[in-house]
Amino acid sequence: MILTEKMEAYVVEHQEELKQLIRDLCAIPAPSHHEEKRAAFCKQWFEANGGKNVTIDEALNVSCPVGVTDDNEVVVFMGHTDTVFPDTEPMPFREDAEKFYCPGVVDDTANLSVMMICAKYFLENGIPGKTGILFVANSCEEGLGNLKGGRQLVKDYGKRMKAMISFDGVTLRRIVERVVGSHRYRVTVRTEGGHSYGKFGNRNAIFYLSQMITSFYAVKVPQKEGTKTTYNVGIISGGTSVNTIAQEAEMLFEYRSDDKECLAKMKNLFEKVIDSYRAMGIEVEVELVGDRPCGGEVDPEAFAELIAKAQANIKNILGEEPLFGSSSTDSNIPLAAGIPSITLTSACGQGCHTREEELYLSSLLPGTRLTLANIADYFEV
Repeated sequence: MILTEKMEAYVVEHQEELKQLIRDLCAIPAPSHHEEKRAAFCKQWFEANGGKNVTIDEALNVSCPVGVTDDNEVVVFMGHTDTVFPDTEPMPFREDAEKFYCPGVVDDTANLSVMMICAKYFLENGIPGKTGILFVANSCEEGLGNLKGGRQLVKDYGKRMKAMISFDGVTLRRIVERVVGSHRYRVTVRTEGGHSYGKFGNRNAIFYLSQMITSFYAVKVPQKEGTKTTYNVGIISGGTSVNTIAQEAEMLFEYRSDDKECLAKMKNLFEKVIDSYRAMGIEVEVELVGDRPCGGEVDPEAFAELIAKAQANIKNILGEEPLFGSSSTDSNIPLAAGIPSITLTSACGQGCHTREEELYLSSLLPGTRLTLANIADYFEV
């Protein structure tokens, strides 16, 4: 889509409003499963800027429909409200002439904010094409949010979803067209424990958990050309005191792959390690806390058309060649359901998933132009 003069003027004129929206959202804590305050803010914002019938569903998705009827097809544009951080109090924010600094400022606050500013343009000026449009500030993309927001949307709209584009990431020319599936587990080890002196020699849950972690890190991931498979222990905890032989210790463990076959092989390897410790008489409890699917069977022509539009916009707006990649994003669930879906980026920065996260303010103008073009492909302008 080549932006019209009116669109170009809108993008430039609304940059300060965009920056303020990012500031406002950064001030509202939104850990996964607890996005209520951000959801309320986004609903009020959409309504104040022309949105009609804006709703918050049971998963805390904020949906702003344009031209959506009871039965027509819909194209969904979404950015997630949750951050990877557990904080329930406002996180520190600072800025200078070049950057905003705040945990979650890019992932996904800036991407969401750009989408919202672009949605405002179409709420004021847009005429939907053949399909309805749904602008969504969705929940639970991060971590143990387990893509709850995306799951709810697919449940509610199913095959009515003609396409879905999510906005996430830090590289404007990137197109995520291949998704990374993952399984996430809470693994708890239990032993008899006891007093560190009086019961010396009893089995220590921390010891066996650490040995189990060593076993996991000795696993050789499946090798298949053009794919990538990984694993990680993210959190460990356990024990009572320095003079207590630990009765219980637990960890959060995940493995990921952008290939279904490799993901299945990792599941088999994971279960073999767990079984080997149970065979020693160690009590091991395994709880699946996250399950993100790889892609499903998608109509190749419809998928190719979706990707081609994004490619053209990157070339026209940025003057660069698209960079393709795989990732775990809100695209996982619709793609697994056979719905053409990709993830694009609206802002750049660095340090995502760290407390040193930064947003590059220079990326907001081209990012807004690119996002507006990607949305405009589905409107009559």
